[in-house]
Amino acid sequence: MKQTIVHIALVVRDYDEAIEFYTQKLNFELIEDTYQPEQDKRWVVVSPPGSSGTTILLARASKPEQEEFVGNQAGGRVFLFLNTDDFWRDYKEMLSKGIEFVREPKEADYGTVAVFKDLYGNLWDLLQLKDEHPITKKVK
Repeated sequence: MKQTIVHIALVVRDYDEAIEFYTQKLNFELIEDTYQPEQDKRWVVVSPPGSSGTTILLARASKPEQEEFVGNQAGGRVFLFLNTDDFWRDYKEMLSKGIEFVREPKEADYGTVAVFKDLYGNLWDLLQLKDEHPITKKVK
């Protein structure tokens, strides 16, 4: 059996501002932006550059109870983990584009990591896993 997680839904306030943040600040690729008239919604999918794995579905909050979760999808915990092949390159570029880091870079047993906020305040890890990490081994 083989299964994969295809999308992770990220609740956003506005499609266009979210697309701009992810494509301009994080260099993600816009994979799809399709209007769904029957639901008056857009199907907006972004992905990190060079990624062939899980994508992010930017899902606009359409009800008041959904709006409460914009920027707090994980209750204040780190929600998403962006692995890179060059931590310092991406860290410096993100700083130059105004990305706010709430935890400075540090070396950990598994690799190099720093925590940043997206445009709504969701917390992300920027990390570069060590070559011997189980996930790094699996991808190679």
